[in-house]
Amino acid sequence: MSWQTAVETTVTGLGYELVDCERSAGGLLRVTIDKLAPEAAAGELITVDDCEKVTRQLQYVLEVEAFDYARLEVSSPGLDRPLKNAAHYARFAGQEIDITLKAPFQGRKKYRGIVSAQPEAASDQAWRLVFDDGAAEQALDFTLDEVREARLVPAFSFKGRGGEPAPDRKPGQRGVIKPKKTAKEAPAKKQAGEPTAAPGQDKVDGGLKQ
Repeated sequence: MSWQTAVETTVTGLGYELVDCERSAGGLLRVTIDKLAPEAAAGELITVDDCEKVTRQLQYVLEVEAFDYARLEVSSPGLDRPLKNAAHYARFAGQEIDITLKAPFQGRKKYRGIVSAQPEAASDQAWRLVFDDGAAEQALDFTLDEVREARLVPAFSFKGRGGEPAPDRKPGQRGVIKPKKTAKEAPAKKQAGEPTAAPGQDKVDGGLKQ
């Protein structure tokens, strides 16, 4: 059994997904884990306890199998999670990703867009990226062996935390998008005789809006 197989068997056996594992020249064994798709969809994230649990089990397995390494590092994939295989692409189909090609296409290697499987593709290695080049929507068909690196574009969600819903973003639109003010949010006109706050004095309205 190879060390890669030992790592994958251990991680999946504990109920996690193995995102990536690599071994550096200095003996560092870096393992990246994530929650399984149903748990992640429910909002569960990898915690320090999860990493410690996998670390302890891997240390035991690697010692029993006599695999040599200098240091073991187990971590979560982060918001910009890497996509390493067809199963990863299938899991995040319909989401926005960044890809870097091994060879340039139309003078560039880096693209950002929505990933999906190529229609009627016979292989799970064939994928499509739909992106906006500033003039029109384009589609880039590629296979996984043409990709040097692929990562999710971080999507920040404040659902359940009192945040306002994110404004809609048009395809290809970049930068900060400010939500339109509603009539309720528009500043009210000051009434005659209404006291004003002294310079440097904060006005408190029952605490921060959650």
